[in-house]
Amino acid sequence: MHNVTTVEIKRDCEAIQIPVGNTITLPAGTSVDITQTLGGSYTVHAMGGLYRIAPKDADALGLEPVSNLAEEVAKKSESAQGPVDEKQLWDTLKTCYDPEIPVNIVDLGLVYDMHVEPLPSGSNKVFVKMTLTAPGCGMGTVIAGDAQQKLVYLPGVEDAIVEIVWDPPWHQSMISAEGRRILGLE
Repeated sequence: MHNVTTVEIKRDCEAIQIPVGNTITLPAGTSVDITQTLGGSYTVHAMGGLYRIAPKDADALGLEPVSNLAEEVAKKSESAQGPVDEKQLWDTLKTCYDPEIPVNIVDLGLVYDMHVEPLPSGSNKVFVKMTLTAPGCGMGTVIAGDAQQKLVYLPGVEDAIVEIVWDPPWHQSMISAEGRRILGLE
């Protein structure tokens, strides 16, 4: 979402302060500007700062929750047999966003590696190595947790580990052509 919408918080709502990652409560009646609605979460500007509101709290903004692609894919594919579809894993990672940047973590160049390990149960474990745009970003665990949660929704995935790494350091040249287009860098 690139248009800013102003709403009043309908009930006390948990939010994560961007970029430090602290959890706070935005009180009912607070006026907020919704600045981004990507990947199912909401980025709002309020009280002089930016905050991430989880999809489960959309009602506090007076909104219906945005559908979660990973959950919908899982519902449609519950009967899927065989190995995990690697394209589906990458597509799911493309539903994860830095709350300050309107480009998904794959096109932003934050995902360095992904591989799948079969488990004795017949299911799979997914391993992802990703980085952040800045080492001091407190949102790393939030973004990694979002990716991990969405991956385990997928059929055939029993577990997912999303590790934040710093080597090589991220830089703008890692952004995909699509990401550059969205950011107006072309």
